[in-house]
Amino acid sequence: MSIFSVFLIALALAMDAFAVSISSGIAISRMQIRHAFLIASFFGVFQGLMPFIGWHAGQGIKTFVASWDHWIAFFLLLAVGVKMIYEACRTQRNEKRFDPLNIYVLFFLSIATSIDALAVGLTLSFADLSIMLPVLIIGVVTFVMSFVGTYVGAVFGHLLEKKVEIAAGLLLIGIGVKILLQHTLS
Repeated sequence: MSIFSVFLIALALAMDAFAVSISSGIAISRMQIRHAFLIASFFGVFQGLMPFIGWHAGQGIKTFVASWDHWIAFFLLLAVGVKMIYEACRTQRNEKRFDPLNIYVLFFLSIATSIDALAVGLTLSFADLSIMLPVLIIGVVTFVMSFVGTYVGAVFGHLLEKKVEIAAGLLLIGIGVKILLQHTLS
């Protein structure tokens, strides 16, 4: 898997955190740089940690699934992508105002937005590459996207949130198709 593909995966994974960061920016009444830094740090660390955990879990089962690992990668990325598109298109009523600067809220939001990264880490374990560079790329991209997203939310509100998640879901599905085609056509 190329660095460019890992970067695209990182962008797609960061979209959930980006969307939540936009919502966080909307909820924070007086935006300060430390607020954006706190939110981005939580999301970046968790988004980097989850693929690391998934990769190590995948290493344990890798020998058992070597002949059909590309199908697993395809279906995991397809499932994550479809889930992202579904959640973006779902209408949410009665949205509660939340405090995105509360450490407990940030902790649970960070876990919720990084579950997809766990599945991607499992997928990366089948690609025979070291996990450290993807973890670093995913964490840094998520940090930057979340930092920017917090400010975008403070300035622009809900204009971009759903469109970004749909694009990210389509991107993950596309990468899954690419992995499947590379392994089945070669």
